[in-house]
Amino acid sequence: MLFRRLLLIVSIALPLLSGCITHAPSKDQVPAPGARAAAIKELQNTTPCCTRFSDFDFNRALPAKPLRFDVESGLPVADFNGTRSYFLAFTLPPHHPVPYRVVLKSEMTGRWLHLSYMFAPSVVILDAAYQPLDTMDVKQCEYIGWSSSTTGALGSINIDTERARYLVVYTSGSQLDASTYWEQSPTTFSADAPVKMAATGSFQIAHGPNGPLYVGLMTPRYARAESEAICGKQTKNGKGALSTLRSMILPTNGN
Repeated sequence: MLFRRLLLIVSIALPLLSGCITHAPSKDQVPAPGARAAAIKELQNTTPCCTRFSDFDFNRALPAKPLRFDVESGLPVADFNGTRSYFLAFTLPPHHPVPYRVVLKSEMTGRWLHLSYMFAPSVVILDAAYQPLDTMDVKQCEYIGWSSSTTGALGSINIDTERARYLVVYTSGSQLDASTYWEQSPTTFSADAPVKMAATGSFQIAHGPNGPLYVGLMTPRYARAESEAICGKQTKNGKGALSTLRSMILPTNGN
């Protein structure tokens, strides 16, 4: 009788547990070794579409809130100061009061941190005559949120002049050679992640020529996320985003 009761308990528990397990990513979700090098080679073999900003297609309006774009081989390519890059071109809102901010959030190309890379944006702000007003590499910082739309490497730029009419997003040579700090363990996305998540681990995520990118006007939700993002190793008094997250969902020693 006891044995039959144990079998019943196990048969009930297994379906419940199966719904809570985070399965390891499938092969198509994991970038193969050398994927970044292959993506760079593919980009270098692509013929640039334009040689002047005035040749770019600016028919896409800047989204009123951050929307996802896939920076990939389907996009046009241009040569930016000696480095080829896929690019996105936007018309800035003509009647929006200045100053305002534009969000640029990158996501990793795969679910295993040690094999992933991300598209790190650079921008050119143009006036009505397609002349550059400002050019910069966008600094991004890690944020782990409750949804995929905010989780990633968050950054923003300021539009502080009414002369700004267009925005071009690409990645520069210096961005391709750089990396982004990431406070997390490579086991985070594996099946046993809840057990082995390491809030004290830190990694540098390589930058690549392609990948998901959210672009749009800053919203209160993204402003809050950006203010809580981690840009480097924490001070002795800082706990980090992952430590804060763990303290919210795990019981303290006193409970």
